[in-house]
Amino acid sequence: MLAKTRFSTLNSRIRGVKTHDVRGSVASIGGLELMVDGLGGAVGIGSQVEISGFSGLIRGEVVALKAGIASVLPYGSWEGVSTGDEVSLLDAQGEIRPDASWLGRILDAFGNPMDGLDLGEGGRGYPYRNQPPEAFARRAVGEKLETGIKAIDIFVPLCRGQRLGIFAGSGVGKSTLMGMFARQVKEADVIVMGLVGERGRELQDFIRRDLGEDGLARSVLVVATSDQPPLTRRQAAWTATAVAEYFRDQGKHVFLMIDSVTRFAMAQREIGLAAGEPPTTKGYTPTVFAELPKLLERSGPGNPELGQGDITAIYTVLVDGDDMNEPIADTVRGILDGHAVLSRKIAEAGRYPAIDLAKSISRMLPHCHMKAENSILGEARRALSRYAEMEDIVRIGAYRQGTDPETDRALAFAPAAEAFLTQGMRDPSASEMAFATLYGLLLEGGYVIDTAGIQA
Repeated sequence: MLAKTRFSTLNSRIRGVKTHDVRGSVASIGGLELMVDGLGGAVGIGSQVEISGFSGLIRGEVVALKAGIASVLPYGSWEGVSTGDEVSLLDAQGEIRPDASWLGRILDAFGNPMDGLDLGEGGRGYPYRNQPPEAFARRAVGEKLETGIKAIDIFVPLCRGQRLGIFAGSGVGKSTLMGMFARQVKEADVIVMGLVGERGRELQDFIRRDLGEDGLARSVLVVATSDQPPLTRRQAAWTATAVAEYFRDQGKHVFLMIDSVTRFAMAQREIGLAAGEPPTTKGYTPTVFAELPKLLERSGPGNPELGQGDITAIYTVLVDGDDMNEPIADTVRGILDGHAVLSRKIAEAGRYPAIDLAKSISRMLPHCHMKAENSILGEARRALSRYAEMEDIVRIGAYRQGTDPETDRALAFAPAAEAFLTQGMRDPSASEMAFATLYGLLLEGGYVIDTAGIQA
């Protein structure tokens, strides 16, 4: 292992040797944007440059070109940089070289270890901005996965190769739900998690409390905290996805979680505005809506002819003001294969996970459930929907028991179902047992379910 690490380090240094030297100079600086002259036709959008400032070397990325002038944004800050400073074009390949030894490690947005220890490198480079497998070459979405989360396994089932969105406002239990997924989805060979724009204080809490030692042992974490520049925050999502693609190409089933897509979009908005793009809906620039499908489509089923596995993905969306129809939420919902909505009202009532069952849906239904399970699910949804319609009327005393049999059954079933769906962080439940319990609650509430397919 030591020899492999030394060889990887040597390879990394060799790749860092420049094959040609292109230099320019800083023409002007304004806010986050730095204008560079003299790089000529050698530079393109996305090119990496290095500025020799008073405080040391600072890395940046070209985000716009106009009349031979390159607009550059930093991966840090422009502190110490002044006009006339030298700018060098880097021979960066825009790629990462993942390795199986990365399991259990925590990396920054560029794949560098955050613990300061050596990190092995694989022999093949994976572009940060890779192309997804061809749509016709992908295999179909696979079998249902056991998440151990009753509300998910029954009402919003997750299948192998599916992409599911978790939509929530701040402080509603999104990170806790992600930790439950990471610990309890046992069918996945590898977990890759990208924490994009997270609070630095929460990193250790999430690793120790939500993920745990067992979860970390089969995981790779890529982290960019909220105080880092927009280029770095955006980079974390790309790097996490590239790492997932490496393990997928080894034939493994990868469970990818990106938290959150909203902060990725906000970072892209900052980059677009600095590059001179016009703001559109709620200030988001056009490239935001172009970049989202490029990121999200990279996950999903792989190409069986190439021996690829699958990437099952969970993407969180931090909705602005609990508005589930704001631009990013609306766009992401149209790309993914289902969504689970976390409700502040349900969380305040004390039911966790606070999944709003009426607003959540999996596009894998009804095919991923058996006939009996679909019968139970359908009856439970109708009962909970009826209860939601009548809840306010019942509370003010305007409904009299016995007036409507359907409402009476819903009133008997819904409180018991709410208590049943309440679940602790470390309290997994098998989906077969969850369906059996829900079936029993429906019968106790007076529902008659077609049992012809119960054994099917």
